[in-house]
Amino acid sequence: MSNSSGVKDRAAGAVMGAFIGDALGLGPHWYYDLAELRKDYGPWINGYTEPKPGRYHAGLRAGQMSQAGFILKLMLTSLVENKGYNEADFCRRLDEELFPLLNGTPVNGPGGYTSQSIRETWKKRVQHNLPWGQTGGHADTTEAIERTLAIAVRYAFSPANLATAIAANTALTQNDDTVVSLTVAFGAVLGLIVQGHTLDAELSGKLMNLVQSGELPFHSITSKNMQPPQQGESAACRAGHFSSPDALLTPSYMAMAAADPDIRIEPAWKVSIVYGMPCALYHQLPAAYYLAARFQNDFESAVLHAVNGGGQNLARAMLTGALAGAQTGLSGIPKRFLAGLEQASELAALVEQLAAQLGDDQQ
Repeated sequence: MSNSSGVKDRAAGAVMGAFIGDALGLGPHWYYDLAELRKDYGPWINGYTEPKPGRYHAGLRAGQMSQAGFILKLMLTSLVENKGYNEADFCRRLDEELFPLLNGTPVNGPGGYTSQSIRETWKKRVQHNLPWGQTGGHADTTEAIERTLAIAVRYAFSPANLATAIAANTALTQNDDTVVSLTVAFGAVLGLIVQGHTLDAELSGKLMNLVQSGELPFHSITSKNMQPPQQGESAACRAGHFSSPDALLTPSYMAMAAADPDIRIEPAWKVSIVYGMPCALYHQLPAAYYLAARFQNDFESAVLHAVNGGGQNLARAMLTGALAGAQTGLSGIPKRFLAGLEQASELAALVEQLAAQLGDDQQ
């Protein structure tokens, strides 16, 4: 949809946007009492902050990454070095570079906290010596999205391979079909944005076209415009791995809400109250889609409203950062966010290599 430099800029913006969102959420993470959040950080958080003593991630510095960022870096490095998704290599990195640093408890490991799905996978892999493929659990969080967004960028122009790789990687730690379908859907959305499409009312229709062509593995019994299939229109009805295409419809509904003058969430950080502060995907995804659609050309506003909403604001900012960064490109991300991000130079070099691989092949 656009020239090569634009694609690479959006690809780099998506991944760096996720790292920035992760680091922005590190300090004020998991405040469900917004009065306490404002007391500790003031009326508006506008940059990287240190976690307070006794809080999650205590002891880390402003601009450092959480464990979600640590795992995303593992994924990014694996993709770059293998020139695509290599499950055996990624699993080896978890076995050798992450799991030895964990002990199965929450407040432990890189970033100072280990999510439920990673703890469950660690126990199955390390304590019970189960093989990969028997390690997934039922956590309904965005943990897999936070690492597979790099896969989505790598395969932005190959939706079928994007879906296959993301589904397989998600199942390593989360094997609930709904969680996997929502994770694949986010990746498909991010892939289209990296291509140059807009997060708007038309995006879900484009995703449904990919369902109809068999490139995305979602079940569909309606026509692409959500009207009932006509007699003899058998091509409109196809069975996919995922039972419903509804995960692909959410983004455009959120975009329509953001554009509708009769629907206003003011200030925008209150999206966390409208859709919910907790960790589950069904709270996080609508908020991230809404903020990215509302602030399409304003990375700073998108991620800062995600952070200032409290609750699971680290995941919200990470997902919003990926979507917003893909829209503005790396060139549209304010330099101060890059300057304050620890390991920024190393991450930028990896991201540049990943972006350079787009279009090399159709793996």
